[in-house]
Amino acid sequence: MSLRLSTVILPYRRWHEGSRAAWQRAEELGFHTAYTYDHLSWRSFRDGPWFGAVPTLTAAASVTERMRLGTLVTSPNFRHPVTLAKELISLDDISGGRVTLGIGAGGTGFDATTLLKSDQEPWTPRERADRLAEFVPLLDRLLTEDGKDGVSYEGDFYSAHEARNIPGCVQRPRLPFAVAATGPRGLRLAARYGQAWVTTGDPKLYENGTPEQSLQALRGQAERLADVCAEHARDVSDLDKILLTGFTPDRGRPLESLGAFVDFAGRHQELGFTEIVVHWPIPDSDFAADEKVFEQIAMEAPAQLG
Repeated sequence: MSLRLSTVILPYRRWHEGSRAAWQRAEELGFHTAYTYDHLSWRSFRDGPWFGAVPTLTAAASVTERMRLGTLVTSPNFRHPVTLAKELISLDDISGGRVTLGIGAGGTGFDATTLLKSDQEPWTPRERADRLAEFVPLLDRLLTEDGKDGVSYEGDFYSAHEARNIPGCVQRPRLPFAVAATGPRGLRLAARYGQAWVTTGDPKLYENGTPEQSLQALRGQAERLADVCAEHARDVSDLDKILLTGFTPDRGRPLESLGAFVDFAGRHQELGFTEIVVHWPIPDSDFAADEKVFEQIAMEAPAQLG
């Protein structure tokens, strides 16, 4: 399978002050999908502008025609399946069926604590996994069951009472899920509900690991995914395998030149990855890159990778 090249455009600029132009240029450059982060804010951007993912994607849908659009990733940290489903069905309709939902358990930090009361403790990793394990199946039902009876459900964390989502998604039976996971529970959700699997690599290797160690860790993750798919009687080749770059020991080096990127992407393609996602350049940040080199990679690398 040929390797797809996608990008993630962070929502830190006003729409008419650079954001709109970036989404349009991404389509012109031929990116397969343009994603954005679904956060209330994020890391070093917390004290600056940051816009909502779904409105941003809706605006992007109105100024593009072919490129797919998506979140990378949405989490239960501040989302509820019922309201999210309604927004996603609307976005899928407006885009003409071009939406992919990246979804994961979320992490610590701003998103995980904003909605908590002052005396509440932040969710533990286990509780985040518990919530995701309930969130994904309910969201699957809400996006798939679009009859007049609606969807009713009562769980430990989420509930729905005759939630109606007529007419449902343009994409059938629903828009695709790209499930971010490295642990066993998340991988099981990817195997059961995902049309794609997302990883950023092994975070323990980011600071002091080597590119070869990262490749070995990713190989292990892919092998575990294959094992879990086999347990669910599913062919692992049915899932796209997406690598979000920028969080492996390579960091920004793959974007230093076309040759460096083709080498990086080729080594990950050999592991079975079908899509590589690169960050749209942001000056004076962890995602700084030469824009001319970035555009050269977008236009020329897919043909070299086959």
